[in-house]
Amino acid sequence: MRPAASFVIDGRYINDHFPGIGRYTFNLIGALARVAQDEKFILLYNPAQKNTRYDLAALARNSNLEFKRVDAAPRSWREQFAIPRAVGDHEGRPYIFHSPYYLKPYFVRARNVVTIFDLIPILFPHAVSLAARLFFRVAIQLAVQTSARIIVPSISTQNDLVTILRVPREKLALSEAEGIAVIPLAADARFAPQSRKEIARAREKYSLPARYVLYVGSNKLHKNLATLIAAWRVADRADAALVIAGGLSQIANSESRIAKDKFPFAIRNQPSAFNIHFLRDFPDADLPALYSGAEIFVMPSLSEGFGLPLLEAMQCGAPCIASNASSLPEVGGDAILYFNPRDGNALAQLLARGLNDAALRAELRSKSVARAKNFSWERAARETLQVYKSQVAGRKAQSARRM
Repeated sequence: MRPAASFVIDGRYINDHFPGIGRYTFNLIGALARVAQDEKFILLYNPAQKNTRYDLAALARNSNLEFKRVDAAPRSWREQFAIPRAVGDHEGRPYIFHSPYYLKPYFVRARNVVTIFDLIPILFPHAVSLAARLFFRVAIQLAVQTSARIIVPSISTQNDLVTILRVPREKLALSEAEGIAVIPLAADARFAPQSRKEIARAREKYSLPARYVLYVGSNKLHKNLATLIAAWRVADRADAALVIAGGLSQIANSESRIAKDKFPFAIRNQPSAFNIHFLRDFPDADLPALYSGAEIFVMPSLSEGFGLPLLEAMQCGAPCIASNASSLPEVGGDAILYFNPRDGNALAQLLARGLNDAALRAELRSKSVARAKNFSWERAARETLQVYKSQVAGRKAQSARRM
């Protein structure tokens, strides 16, 4: 018996250029295929997109998942015509089109579902140009207007959509009658406490000391890295180092406006004097060992749509300190320590406390692992499927009214 509906997911973002969205889409479609084996899923893909991160062959082994080629890159004018043509109407059966990104095809004849992670360009207008800010606002509003349902990863993002963009709450519902479609993300299964051997290998590979505080992320304004470094300068840091891992070349680049404005000259030119290590290029495969070996993981962000690095660190058993802003308390619960992200002294005190209290670190490690078990891609898939099915029911009801 053939499935009553097909669910079409735009998988063109599963490539190297969209690491975050690609990871979300790859993990979600894999989990959907596993938890809903009686349903049919169609994954749109573009073979021209470079992909060295994700094993699409593993996805293809799911018998309920069909791959459909689309020769149009994400964010291109061509997608506005190629995607509707590729999706079609699937023999008249009701179906859903799910875009994991706000820049989406706007003319797909289907019940559209879109995932919106955050409103960072609107929340931090000085971090982007006026043109970029206006483009983002228009694109987000178009995504909202052309979608029957919106999925968000946190209550924080849901509140931003309602208060800033005036999105009707019913568009954020899991179904026609139930709560908001807040569907938390999850960390990959590979993020788990690593062996002493793996931790030692990573430390040796990157010339790290035995004790270090770890930050993973970019130096974008909302990441609040300047506050972290200012706190590090005055904290009682014992013999520990601060390891800043991510796309951070601008920090040490004297030509960078952000570096000039936000980081003292001495740190930019002699980070070793403050026991700061920059890891600019490293494979994702080394992250579990880096997390596991950290005395403390710190996330000082002013805002996050979800805060996936925090969950990854928790799943690896790292003691965690994070800001109490936006979505981070939704992820950390009572398993981590919090501070006001605009209070560098409070962060300095927490860093000192964590570094000098082994019993506290042991307690936080245990709490982190336990808390992280609340998040899984299977849970995300089941709740996403609930959104899809609510829209299939809505389309059937709409068709019946027209008869």
